[in-house]
Amino acid sequence: MKFSSIYKIPLLLFFFITLAVSGQIKNPVKFKFTINELGDNQYEAVLNATMESGWHIYSKDIPEDTGIPTDYKVSGKNIELIGKFTEVGKKHEEFSEAFGGKIIFYSNTAGFKQKFKLKDGTKPGDVVAEITYQTCDDRVCLAPNTLEFNKQVTPKGTTEEAVTTEPAKDSVKSPVATETITETSAKAENTANETAKLDPKQLKISTIDFKKPLTDCGTAAVEASENYWTYLFLGFIGGLIALLTPCVFPMIPLTVSFFTKGMKDKAKGKRDALLYGFFILLIFVLLSIPFHIIDGIAGNIFNEISTSVWLNIVFFIIFIFFAGSFFGYYDITLPSSIANKSSKAEEAGGIIGIFFMALTLVIVSFSCTGPILGSLLGSAVTGSSNVPMLLTFALAGFGLAWAIVFGLLALFPQALQSLPKSGGWMNTVKVVLGFIELALALKFLSKADLVSKTFLIKRELFIAIWIVIAIGLALYLFGLIRFPHDDKKPKISWTRKIIGILGIGFVIYLIQGLVPAERPKLQLLSGILPPLNVSYFHNEKDGILGMKPEHDFFTAIELAKKENKPILIDFTGYGCENCRKMEEFVWSEPDILPILQNDVVLASLYVDDKEELPEDQKTKIDLGDGQVKKVKTIGDRWSLFQQVNFNNNSQPHYVLITPDGKVINTPVSGYMPKEDFKKFLECGVNYFKQNK
Repeated sequence: MKFSSIYKIPLLLFFFITLAVSGQIKNPVKFKFTINELGDNQYEAVLNATMESGWHIYSKDIPEDTGIPTDYKVSGKNIELIGKFTEVGKKHEEFSEAFGGKIIFYSNTAGFKQKFKLKDGTKPGDVVAEITYQTCDDRVCLAPNTLEFNKQVTPKGTTEEAVTTEPAKDSVKSPVATETITETSAKAENTANETAKLDPKQLKISTIDFKKPLTDCGTAAVEASENYWTYLFLGFIGGLIALLTPCVFPMIPLTVSFFTKGMKDKAKGKRDALLYGFFILLIFVLLSIPFHIIDGIAGNIFNEISTSVWLNIVFFIIFIFFAGSFFGYYDITLPSSIANKSSKAEEAGGIIGIFFMALTLVIVSFSCTGPILGSLLGSAVTGSSNVPMLLTFALAGFGLAWAIVFGLLALFPQALQSLPKSGGWMNTVKVVLGFIELALALKFLSKADLVSKTFLIKRELFIAIWIVIAIGLALYLFGLIRFPHDDKKPKISWTRKIIGILGIGFVIYLIQGLVPAERPKLQLLSGILPPLNVSYFHNEKDGILGMKPEHDFFTAIELAKKENKPILIDFTGYGCENCRKMEEFVWSEPDILPILQNDVVLASLYVDDKEELPEDQKTKIDLGDGQVKKVKTIGDRWSLFQQVNFNNNSQPHYVLITPDGKVINTPVSGYMPKEDFKKFLECGVNYFKQNK
């Protein structure tokens, strides 16, 4: 049974996932807020928008079920509105095929005005203006954004123009916008920080200066960098596996023979074949470009994806969907019209024709390569701080595997005779991949469980499900269970038997994880399994490795003062794989754990905690350019706390500070060898002991 239309599900999900959840760091719209006096105790709150070339925002009068209309609200103390807000500027109207109707928008400039009066004409009024809008260009729409502007108006006359908005009440100014603060306001803010640094609403701590640590020891443990070559290798392995699937393998001899036998000039045929391999590599690399564009216009979007409960559930569903395709219950195919257009373009001949031959191969093989590429996407998006570059390397590795195989076979066509014949073994490869997709799907469901703090999928349950999947794989390889496209009487080759035995060995390896132990086990799966304290044998509230970390920085400060110990700030996350690896296989070492237990106050701050803050602790932070970020959840607080104080948003990130809030030595990030982390800890702890 073929579900050719179902291809839209994974494609559209992946596309809209990357667009729908954006923390917009780059904003193509700039706002200027002014208040004009109209006389007779009447005023006008004016918000003027300036858009970069090619971008637009919608009018408030846009028809329903099209774009998102702009909404402008004005409120405040001693304020009474007069009528509704009006728009100023040149409206553009055009028919949108996407919406099936007319849309109305503004380009370049737009203005929004709201008249009001002071209820008491002898007293000043505090004006709060809020605009909700969506920005689009011809390629992409950014997620809807809400900005807030504050200004005080007095009965005396027109107030000064606010080029950069003032922070809303209870908000703090981020270092990324410090160039917009006047010297006077900066001094005032520093004074406020000194007196209110233990206020949970005060995210910027004035004493913290990570660029000027108290000592320069321990700097050998530098920030870990992304291992791009690992993803290149993983992509390469994925490409080789994809070559063995029934969508691709039969094309190898046909394609290579076309270049080596169908040409009168054999040398030209081989050159064209090598060019064909190069274009395959190029096409796969080009597939990563949209992620770089999205990352540029919506920074931090991939971090939002990796910590989103619902999006991890979506990934879980997608991987289950992929598994069903590999098992043979349906096919995921692109529309035949796309392949037909690409195939027709091959008639152009020359270099252009060869390019479209490569493109056709990529398109028609999507049924098998789509799930594999989707796995690479899911792995990078949910486990990295530099998703676009990792995807580029992974896709380059994938394309490189194909380019090498097609290129080498074109140079040495006699090697085609040594290739195995097409047969049932190719379906076996697909089914094995289906079992792998099932195992990977559970990882995303587990991450959603951790981030939501439901803790339903305990470590032992996760391992038990993987054991069932591994047993199912072994039974399939031994021919005891079959899937739709398997032969009725499959021949069990030695290869299947060997892989089946390895599957049984993996089951035995997993079983040891079901037995309670003092030291962590299953090191190969560290970061994939739920944390040690999410277990039927432990309570997640009992801490980890015999420790009960503080989860609030301000509480940790008070405890550190009381015990006269330095604070180890551990910026972590429920969905952070490298954090789990550090906890299980570095923190647990006998020469590391006593330091953590006895010599520091451990503050583990979860940047992806979705629990809402109490109302009296919610606040706002001014990110500059008129953007005010609302701090609603615990994760919001610690994520912004990390950014404004340490200019870093990666996890794990470790900082040692004194009880009075001074950074002791250079902070470190990422998974690192035990010796590096030990040097970092001993450096800071010894310095603190010597300078109490």
